[in-house]
Amino acid sequence: MSLPEAAVPRSSTSLQPPGWRRSIWPSSAGQDTTGVPTGRDPRLDMFRGLALVMIFINHVPGTVYETFTNRNFGFSDAAEAFVFMSGLAAGLAYSNRFRGGNLWAATAKVWARARQLYFVHISITLLSLAIFAAAAKWFGVPELLSKNNIAPLFQQPLSAIVGLPLLSYQLGYLNILPLYMMLLLATPLLMIGGLKRPWLVLSLSLLLWAVAGQWRLNLPNFPQSGGWFFNPLAWQVLFVVGLLSGAAMKVGSRFIPYSRGLWVAAGAFLLFVLLWMKIPPLGELGRQGLGALSKLGVPFYITWFDKSFLALPRLLHALALFYFLAYLPGVRQAAGSALAAPLRLLGRQGLPVFATGTVFSMLLQAIKEGRQPEPLFDGMLLGAGLVALWLLAWALTKTQQASRPQLA
Repeated sequence: MSLPEAAVPRSSTSLQPPGWRRSIWPSSAGQDTTGVPTGRDPRLDMFRGLALVMIFINHVPGTVYETFTNRNFGFSDAAEAFVFMSGLAAGLAYSNRFRGGNLWAATAKVWARARQLYFVHISITLLSLAIFAAAAKWFGVPELLSKNNIAPLFQQPLSAIVGLPLLSYQLGYLNILPLYMMLLLATPLLMIGGLKRPWLVLSLSLLLWAVAGQWRLNLPNFPQSGGWFFNPLAWQVLFVVGLLSGAAMKVGSRFIPYSRGLWVAAGAFLLFVLLWMKIPPLGELGRQGLGALSKLGVPFYITWFDKSFLALPRLLHALALFYFLAYLPGVRQAAGSALAAPLRLLGRQGLPVFATGTVFSMLLQAIKEGRQPEPLFDGMLLGAGLVALWLLAWALTKTQQASRPQLA
């Protein structure tokens, strides 16, 4: 199951996997059938950019445009895509370092990225608090201080201040970077095992997902009760699938190769879920069926849609979507087209775009407070934010290009 490909020189035979792991894109899907990637695949950048756009829109609740994001057409949403593609990118970026044998150098590289995520998270948290405090102090909207899980900061200030750097106290809409950081901290162990026994690592990942759901295991909140909104013990399964896929693709392989039957089944499941979401009687019938299973003793993480524990309907929908798009004819051509260029640009600058977009979305929440959905006003707010994010991505890309050494 994979979306992008990484360039691998044809002479790099020492990095090729055993023959039983090699597979090719099917010619029926309109893909390269050599089994060797031919260059940077634009799909990762495009889909990551699209996920960032949807996350930005969803993080400004109360607009008319949030009804058009992917969460309205299936059980999963942009968060599942973000985590999967983060694993995919990590597999592509770091797997060859672990194949090279210098485990400490490879581990240090991954953990340096985790350290960067930590400081980005702390920074955007403080900026978001400043935005809400300013809105309450100078613009007469103190009700913002009771939203987005800000209230504990005033109810238990000393404990909340301790919880912020420990990542146990997280604001609403600022939950995903702590998850990503925890997954990166585990990446060296996952990579060491995954390069040797990928299916064993996936099996253990699925077992951990089930154990976390069965016994409601989670990382603790402090000073509040309960656990993390994005439970790392459950969400790791999407990251692991992406990580193993990216590691296989780095050497011209496919972790989960094409199967026409599986691809058709994935498409059929996506269609069924779409009808479930859009036809109320069918959705009600489905929920009754899941409710009947729950009464028979089937646990909640199998029969419901809990996001914290990545319940099975959400997980299956996400995996089906990724597999279906990976082998859908024409997707790579569309991703490389001029129309998709803005999304690719956003995707290539994923972290700064996500972090800045999160702060922008908090600002727009303050501006939107107390207003009803308005197509023109909402469109102006979101449009201005997206243009600013694109300009940021463009400026960063140009700066990076200018800093590269020029060939004589």
